[in-house]
Amino acid sequence: MAQRGIREYEGKKILFDGLAKYLPSFEGRSKKLALVRPDTDPKKLLKDNPWLAKEKLVVKPDQLFGKRGKHGLLCLNADWKTAWAWITERMNKTVTVGHTTGELQDFLIEPFTPHRDDEEGYVAIRAARDGDTIYLSDKGGIYVEENWGAVKETEVPILASIDDVKLNMPDLGPRTAQVAEFVKALYKVYAEGGFTYLEINPFTFSGDNIVPLDLVARVDDTAAFECARIWGGLEFPASFGSKHTPEEDFIRSLDEKTGASLKLTMLNPKGRIWNMVAGGGASVIYADTVCDLGYSRELANYGEYSGDPSAEDTYQYARTVLDLMTRENTVKGKVLIIGGGIANFTDVAKTFKGIIKALTEYRTKLVENKVKIYVRRGGPNYKEGLDNMRKLGATLGVPIEVYGPETHMTSVVSMALGGKKK
Repeated sequence: MAQRGIREYEGKKILFDGLAKYLPSFEGRSKKLALVRPDTDPKKLLKDNPWLAKEKLVVKPDQLFGKRGKHGLLCLNADWKTAWAWITERMNKTVTVGHTTGELQDFLIEPFTPHRDDEEGYVAIRAARDGDTIYLSDKGGIYVEENWGAVKETEVPILASIDDVKLNMPDLGPRTAQVAEFVKALYKVYAEGGFTYLEINPFTFSGDNIVPLDLVARVDDTAAFECARIWGGLEFPASFGSKHTPEEDFIRSLDEKTGASLKLTMLNPKGRIWNMVAGGGASVIYADTVCDLGYSRELANYGEYSGDPSAEDTYQYARTVLDLMTRENTVKGKVLIIGGGIANFTDVAKTFKGIIKALTEYRTKLVENKVKIYVRRGGPNYKEGLDNMRKLGATLGVPIEVYGPETHMTSVVSMALGGKKK
């Protein structure tokens, strides 16, 4: 599982459309959300969203960072002219949020809901290994952390129906039953939509309706294939202050076209240590071990391929990593760890076929970069895959050490790096 943050604009669209199946008050709410980007034409935006000229509005940046209220990045109770002027003044401007600096480029506009601070609630759902946890409080807003003692928790076991779960509810007076119904509907949308984290802080009330004001959401991007209808054209933006490289975008495009999982994040393009790891859990173990041994500053990338990708997809993934790896020579040489755990259903021989093709193609550059390769893998057809890697090592002109599941993953990393850095 790989958790990816999504924009509030897209998260609310998914949320409102999903909630409308269970709560009639949410019907049509997703149509009153507008996303503004640097190339947005205000005339077309107004034409496509006539409600912008008729209602009081709230405007905020929509770029994967929180505490916008505390940083003065909210425009409240504004008319269209004021809202657009506020956006124009801040578009493409550099701001610092916490310890991160970046440009403001995406803004969300939605109807303004007047309310009092004592009418703000908090709800969140978080995925864990053994189930999900629902957090609920009648004290939401910017000071929810200071009032965390008021948060009630409810555990939802794996495969349990939320309708059979008794919620641990705060005292919301006459609204208690309404909020309970809302939270159960919210959980259903969370489960159906491949969410791993969903936080509404705060939600409030407008007449008889519950209104989610601010949303933070993450999804399991390996669920893209089965959630395509719900997600639509869901985008995964770069975290605030960072930008995707062309190579990261290329791997992301491959990932979107397959039921397998292909992930790549660049950490240090000049790093000496490169991982090409199968499996999300294994990718964490390999990266953590590199850091534990004292080589975190030399770790070049983070990512994984899993879900039984085709030989062609694995080839495209491998050649992208090798291309990045061999762009700059280093005196010390470089290390490539082709690792993974013991696969359940990924065909090791098939995926290694794609990797071997890429290694053969980049033979000259690998030699020039003084690359040493360490391989560790287990799973279906692993003996054939490892044997093919050994044969490649005899002809490639690049040192390749090959290990099977009898050798622990962390041991291979230690061997590749020469033990703990002194």
